[in-house]
Amino acid sequence: MPAAQTTTKTKTATKTATKKKAAATEANPLQVPFFDALGERNGEVDLPKAIFDEKPNVPVMHQAYLRQMANARQGTASTKTRATVHGGGAKPYRQKGTGRARHGSIREPSMKGGAVVFGPHPRSYAHDMPKQMRRLALRSALSQKAIDGQVRVIESFVFDEPKTKQAADLMEAIGFDNSILVVLPAPNVVVSRSFENLAGAKTILARNMNIRDLFTHTYLLLSKDCLELLEENFSPREKSHQ
Repeated sequence: MPAAQTTTKTKTATKTATKKKAAATEANPLQVPFFDALGERNGEVDLPKAIFDEKPNVPVMHQAYLRQMANARQGTASTKTRATVHGGGAKPYRQKGTGRARHGSIREPSMKGGAVVFGPHPRSYAHDMPKQMRRLALRSALSQKAIDGQVRVIESFVFDEPKTKQAADLMEAIGFDNSILVVLPAPNVVVSRSFENLAGAKTILARNMNIRDLFTHTYLLLSKDCLELLEENFSPREKSHQ
């Protein structure tokens, strides 16, 4: 094979490898857009690997979601059986001779105002799930958000007073076009009230992160101080070596 042809192939392979490396760097899900308090982009920030580099586990996420929805049910629905419904002690009319069906009480299930057969009674819908599985589900959901490019980080929120318009302008500057979950490191009434009237926006504390809110909101806007809190609260437990 001529030397010139070999050199050309080597250069082509080198360029291809360089492009692939550049594409891999650009597609790194752990590097997300970083914005200042006014919504102007200031480069990128690295997400904590312990939280956002989990391989999404769909069955565990599904189980955690069902658990949260079930645990939110009050389970207070109640109906009366024939033994508990009021009235109906006397036979409404004689057994024979009337041409009507035989009835022993006006409160039996077939009568208007009567008892309910197999109706609901107070019960608990709570599901159990180990803490490590719940954390795995949360990390899986957060990692999926990062993979989908739906995570943004902001330096801080600067609101002198509750202003819905200021919050809306900030969301527009960042470029959100769908529902947003705003994560705060600590309670902030001014910020919460600024976002509460925005359709599709919800504020939540980092320590209260949950699978349902992640599923029902498209974008995730994290205050920079939340990254350390998420890593502290939801990192996988280290295995002890004996």
